[in-house]
Amino acid sequence: MKNIVLIIAFMIGFSANAQENKNKNAKYTIEVNGNCEQCKKRIEKAAFGVAGVKSAVWNVESHKLSLILNEEKTSIAAVETAVAKVGHDTETQKSTDEAYEKLHSCCKYDRK
Repeated sequence: MKNIVLIIAFMIGFSANAQENKNKNAKYTIEVNGNCEQCKKRIEKAAFGVAGVKSAVWNVESHKLSLILNEEKTSIAAVETAVAKVGHDTETQKSTDEAYEKLHSCCKYDRK
């Protein structure tokens, strides 16, 4: 009986600890390719389209997207996927050629 109580106590402690590892205000900065203010609007809109993103600000000069997100609701990978879908390459996600070709001519950046 004592063993069962210890096992249950261990499991409750473990599950509570796993939940604490998720940050509701996690801060990330990722590189996103783009050129102009049109890109900025598109990138930020794509990031905000992901549930759990609280803040998304892309800097035209540095090409850095600063994010605050709720890790209980989303992940950085989900944001990168959303940004790639609208034509902008990130550090880990490459946009499809089709999505890239839909960008306005001033938004087309040098792809690696």
